[in-house]
Amino acid sequence: MAEKEEVKLLGIWASPFSRRIEMALKLKGVPYEYFEEILEKKSPLLLALNPIHKKIPVLVHNGKTILESQVILEYIDETWKHNPLLPRDPYERSKARFLAKLVDEQIITAGFVSMARADEKGREVLAEQTRELIMNLEKELVGKDFFGVKTVGFLDLVAGSVIPFCLERGWEGIGLEVISEEKFPEYKRWVKNLEKVDFVKDCIPPKEKHVEHMNHMGERIRSA
Repeated sequence: MAEKEEVKLLGIWASPFSRRIEMALKLKGVPYEYFEEILEKKSPLLLALNPIHKKIPVLVHNGKTILESQVILEYIDETWKHNPLLPRDPYERSKARFLAKLVDEQIITAGFVSMARADEKGREVLAEQTRELIMNLEKELVGKDFFGVKTVGFLDLVAGSVIPFCLERGWEGIGLEVISEEKFPEYKRWVKNLEKVDFVKDCIPPKEKHVEHMNHMGERIRSA
């Protein structure tokens, strides 16, 4: 089946939103063709496939275009049912979706977008707000290797792509410590577990280059 399927992904190397899709495809063992986009110069292919938002990631499966990273993750999970991403239990599934939305909306906004615009005093206030939000994830990780309990799942891909492998690089670039091991031991243990997973390691952007990219992104936000 997989040999005859067309699977293409348009993404950007530094984007947690496209990196999480790569992680999901690798977890499922789905062969795919990757197209690297340039942040400042969107390709004609991207504009044709996503004319409304003009953003990555874009997944193309057998000629069908799927947009928005969490929607794409669910599509992947429903299309290739082995190695499930979302929990089978309806309550656990709803909780994973809720916390994933918390990451992509509130944690990214407080922990990067608003922080990039703030002065030094404002950053400290936003850092504390970010800690309060991440504490919801800390509590969820108690007694678990991953949010998927023993295996990497939907929330691991969403939160992992954003917080340790993206936002923390942004905080490092401005010399701000947001997550300490003393206050977030479960989170720190979880990150170490993620770093041992081969398909996750394959998708983590190179650190120095990524820190530089996050600084650039912060400057873009400030000047907008």
